[in-house]
Amino acid sequence: MRHLYLIVLSFCLCLPAAPARADRIKDVASFAGVRTNQLIGVGLVVGLDSSGDQTSQAPFTVQALKNLLAQLGLVVPPGVSPQLRNVAAVSVHADLPPFAKPGQQIDVTVSSIGNARSLRGGSLLVTTLKGLDGQVYAVAQGNLVVGGFGAEANDGSSVSVNIPSAGRIPNGATVERSVPNDFGSRPNMMLNLHAGDFSTAARVAQRINTEMGADTAWPVDAISVEVRAPADPAQRVTYLSMIENLEFTPAEAPARVIINSRTGTVVIGANVRVSPAAVSHGSLVVTISEDFDVSQPEPFSGGQTVVTPNSNIEVTEDGGHMFLFDPDVSLDSIVRAVNEVGAAPGDLVAILEALKQSGSLHAELIVI
Repeated sequence: MRHLYLIVLSFCLCLPAAPARADRIKDVASFAGVRTNQLIGVGLVVGLDSSGDQTSQAPFTVQALKNLLAQLGLVVPPGVSPQLRNVAAVSVHADLPPFAKPGQQIDVTVSSIGNARSLRGGSLLVTTLKGLDGQVYAVAQGNLVVGGFGAEANDGSSVSVNIPSAGRIPNGATVERSVPNDFGSRPNMMLNLHAGDFSTAARVAQRINTEMGADTAWPVDAISVEVRAPADPAQRVTYLSMIENLEFTPAEAPARVIINSRTGTVVIGANVRVSPAAVSHGSLVVTISEDFDVSQPEPFSGGQTVVTPNSNIEVTEDGGHMFLFDPDVSLDSIVRAVNEVGAAPGDLVAILEALKQSGSLHAELIVI
């Protein structure tokens, strides 16, 4: 028998309230402007073991190789199309951390954009990485680390583990340009919450004012809290480091129920309530079977033997179960009631959806 599994956030509703937790401000918010920037480029990976692009189906690889050789002083004669299996055209992308300075190194991810089977053993040739403004911010080059592999037999059968057409180069790009920012010139700093909540924003501002002095911070909306900061860059860094390490009690999360109907896992928030309700739930099973009858003619009648289909339809209905929920009952009791009658995970989903439609379930219902 399949059973439903219940995971209750914080404590079950039938238990006493749990003591309030304390989070650091840096764990729930970040300062505006302190962000990563996406970089992208297109390059060539060489040194592959005959697993690169098929030039007949990826002509842009040959074009990119000709352009690279021309820049290095080697001109391919007109009309000559190199047939290479050890070269692959790839996209290269990376995240440029905030305040990254020229000379620092960052990780890059390399992915095939042609029909290369595998990038294992390949080396990325020097590739410029540009931001969305078209400026070059980093240059990448190095040997790829590929986690997947593939094998192919002569009869056409093949097997692959993970994705061999993508890999990484740790510290494979060198930063060439810093991203301009106004961190040191802003009169005030804006603290943005990762998840918008008016109560949490008010509590963050209150905690900063309690520790740093009155009128140091004030909430702007459900996301942002504006904070006064010193003008001197050195003092500003120290000041903001003190603020982001302050601990405070965030507001309680909204009442929410998340159901994974495939595994039967139910995650229930601590503030979920159910109004008085009665739900009747049963299951209807329709079975259709096909048999064949043989019609034999009388002897010497000149008739022919005929096979005729015979369809049987059977409808069975399991006894419907009635669930009665008292005021403010916890969903822990609902899961136990469904398990006691041997219902499947889909039955609980149907019951909760019915409660939501009737207005008896006071929570957001998310089915994945």
